[in-house]
Amino acid sequence: MPLFATKPTQILSLCKKVASFHRMSTSTGEFLINDPKYSFLKDLGLKATNLGVYDGSWKGSGDSVQSICPSNGKVIAEVKQGTVDDYQSCVKASEEAWSVWAELPAPKRGEIVRQIGDALRNKLQPLGKLVSVEMGKILPEGVGEVQEYIDICDYAVGLSRTLAGAIYPSERPGHVLMEKWNPLGVIGVISAFNFPIAVYGWNSAIAMVCGDAVLWKGSETTPLVSVATTKIVSEVLERNHLPGAIATLCCGGADVGKAMAADPRIKLLSFTGSSAVGHNVGVEVQKRFGKHLLELGGNNALIVAEDADVDMVVQATVFACVGTAGQRCTTTRRLILHKSVHDEVLQRLKKAYEQVVHRIGDPLDDKTLIGPLHSPLSLQNYENTVTEIVKQGGRIEFGGKKIARDGYFVQPTIVTGLPHDSPLIHNECFAPIVYVLKTESVDEAIAWNNEVPQGLSSSIFTQSIGNIFKWIGPKGSDCGIVNVNIPTSGAEIGGAFGGEKHTGGGRESGSDAWKQYMRRATITINHSKELPLAQGIKFE
Repeated sequence: MPLFATKPTQILSLCKKVASFHRMSTSTGEFLINDPKYSFLKDLGLKATNLGVYDGSWKGSGDSVQSICPSNGKVIAEVKQGTVDDYQSCVKASEEAWSVWAELPAPKRGEIVRQIGDALRNKLQPLGKLVSVEMGKILPEGVGEVQEYIDICDYAVGLSRTLAGAIYPSERPGHVLMEKWNPLGVIGVISAFNFPIAVYGWNSAIAMVCGDAVLWKGSETTPLVSVATTKIVSEVLERNHLPGAIATLCCGGADVGKAMAADPRIKLLSFTGSSAVGHNVGVEVQKRFGKHLLELGGNNALIVAEDADVDMVVQATVFACVGTAGQRCTTTRRLILHKSVHDEVLQRLKKAYEQVVHRIGDPLDDKTLIGPLHSPLSLQNYENTVTEIVKQGGRIEFGGKKIARDGYFVQPTIVTGLPHDSPLIHNECFAPIVYVLKTESVDEAIAWNNEVPQGLSSSIFTQSIGNIFKWIGPKGSDCGIVNVNIPTSGAEIGGAFGGEKHTGGGRESGSDAWKQYMRRATITINHSKELPLAQGIKFE
């Protein structure tokens, strides 16, 4: 069976191509890029038709894909995708560029990344608007996502001067035992539609200061973000007389992703997407004994203990559940309420939803708090899930309907009445649906938190020191992100981002995540005239 056969990313690709087919009669003059409202797109160097492959020069010999604005269903612009042959060209150019890049001292590489951060600052607003238009998240979130890339550039600059090795005591006289980290070579990044620039930034900024070249395949449904971002990065590299192929791009379909997974020249493959597709990617990479960094499904729970500050809970939960229209990896999917506060929190949450539901609309509008779902497929998944909830006896406390307007807008939805171990609850629907559960105790709530296959983010609201240390301890949350009195979403760049179990185990961004982009060498140097063996072995 092909690597991505019948998997979500391929279905999404098919859905996109179908949508494009129905619009092939649309003239380029009708594209949003030619509408004065969207003039900022041209400030990013975008055109009605764009090349989607960069290997030091721009090209593209694959199909043309039309990027659709999810808030109105109109074509923004189109991108000429890459083929597997184009991908091969990118890898070859990346390997050649790596030989130059790896020779630069790490602080010099850091200086280039600093300049990339500054170049992004200069394009912060138009690039943030592009994220909002193409992905569908509201403008503050679009700009905030670009800011994440800028922030990780700043972080990487400091890291470039602190990539530490180690010296350990040797048991042998006249010997030094050392540890040194070296770049891997060419790494691949396959990013998802929901964070079309930040995930690339987390990977590329760190990988670049580590001395790696980066080959990027962005989401098929956000190709304009990939093209605009690569233009900014490549201009910095070329301005410094460095090979542009240090940061290559190959927009393409599942065939390109499959080639990346199987290619031994890709020393590390970072993949963000569903657990189902991530499983296949991980297996394919492991077949060649390659390294992978998987950031997959979440299905995150927020626990509310009986002593929680309910005001804080309601405020935190609204954004955690409906922000980005429920399309964050860290969106709260399960709200586990202690029985003593269950009714109060549920009623207050419904009232809060009543306020925000009137602020659903165009992501570029300052008054909008919730944008659309990203695609027709996302909309279909939402509607199918709501139908199944009702069929299985769940109660729709709020929402549950598509909004009758252009684009892919839905009502944020609150569900009660399903058991904690319902297959529906254990299977993440990437939409603004939250399941509310009533629990007898914090211990029971922790067990429910941990019983799902995924393990990305989790949170508890409590004032009890005992609850806090139980929650963060060995028998507490089994997730990669374990929060207290803050929601499941909104991770900072300084910590390692990632999760356990079916979330994949990978870590990006801060802490020691940089080690994944390098290879460790243990080095023993004998500076004496003797040749003693370890462990006191005599071989005479």
